[in-house]
Amino acid sequence: MEKQLHLNSLASRPPMPGALQSGSKMRMGPGRKRDFSPLPWNKYFEKMEDVEVHSDNGTDISFSFYSTWSVLKTLTTQHTFRVYTSGSQGPVLLLLHGGGHSALSWAVFTVRYSVLICKEMRDTKVKNCEDLSAETMSKDIGKVVETLYGENPPPIVIIGHSMGGAIAVHTAAGNHIPSLLGLCVIDVVEGTAMDALNSMQNFLRSRPKTFKSLENAIEWSVKSGQIRNIESARVSMVGQVKKCEEPLSSPGISKSIVEGIIEEDEEDEDEGESNNKRKKEDDQEVKKESLFTWRIELSKTEKYWDGWFRGLSALFLSCPIPKLLLLAGVDRLDKDLTIGQMQGKFQMQVLPQCGHAVHEDAPEKVAEALATFMVRHKFTEAKGGFQCVFPAC
Repeated sequence: MEKQLHLNSLASRPPMPGALQSGSKMRMGPGRKRDFSPLPWNKYFEKMEDVEVHSDNGTDISFSFYSTWSVLKTLTTQHTFRVYTSGSQGPVLLLLHGGGHSALSWAVFTVRYSVLICKEMRDTKVKNCEDLSAETMSKDIGKVVETLYGENPPPIVIIGHSMGGAIAVHTAAGNHIPSLLGLCVIDVVEGTAMDALNSMQNFLRSRPKTFKSLENAIEWSVKSGQIRNIESARVSMVGQVKKCEEPLSSPGISKSIVEGIIEEDEEDEDEGESNNKRKKEDDQEVKKESLFTWRIELSKTEKYWDGWFRGLSALFLSCPIPKLLLLAGVDRLDKDLTIGQMQGKFQMQVLPQCGHAVHEDAPEKVAEALATFMVRHKFTEAKGGFQCVFPAC
């Protein structure tokens, strides 16, 4: 006790040489370097399968599902989707990811929730590769469900993040899934989305065009704040980037952008010399390794953005099924949804301290909110002493 009192009376330890100062870039000491290596899909999903469906004109379409619905289209004569699944009991959770993301963005969430099916248009080959309208994509979801389950699909809850949330609303409103029980939309609101469209091209141009490795892409996603959960970044970024098909010297392929990302050193060297040394090493590595670029060219889908989001709030409120809206901030509500929420037309929950990728940043909280929603509406039963988390702002 006396020793502890003496320790408490001592002055605070002075800052160590080389410690982080205001405005300086973060450098971590030995033994604290973070792991940005990619994680495999089968750590989170039980099965992957390819699915073939029939289009309206009778042509076979291959669905090689991997996560949810991204906007990748290849100039060939077939679709290719990949399906990853986990669990076999209870209602199916049909997960739709946001534009440019990958269904692997749901991977960590699946560990927190036991029953789901994830779908994506990654590695997708589509006959009409130019049609990314909300109507077409919502119909595609219905076709996939029909192909997987036939005329009597199991009870399904559809969940979508961002653009995937908009498509989920269009799917529910169009009655493309006859066994649909509920609808969950994550961090997408018509008013906020429409306001953001004006600056979206500037945002896309501000991102790095290429990365020297998968690790570099994962590191950028974490340090830029795009994904705040490093585990989720390590699995989801694998689906967001691909190896460049063109050589480095080809037009349209820029140098890998690594500005602001500092490799943590184990030695205290002069900052200027060490930065120059690292830059030379990075340039040499870029020449040796294959570059990675974004899998989805979102800027080319601009003509569909308005159709994805305009009228979304009214469409969401019109869906005659239980609805859940998860937001990263209450300020995202627009007028129609504010009125609808006050009238009790849907359940809303705000998950603060999250970025836009709410289900990646806080998968446990999203799983709890969704489980509470499903138990409340008797879609399923709680097990293992699960305590419902009541919605609140």
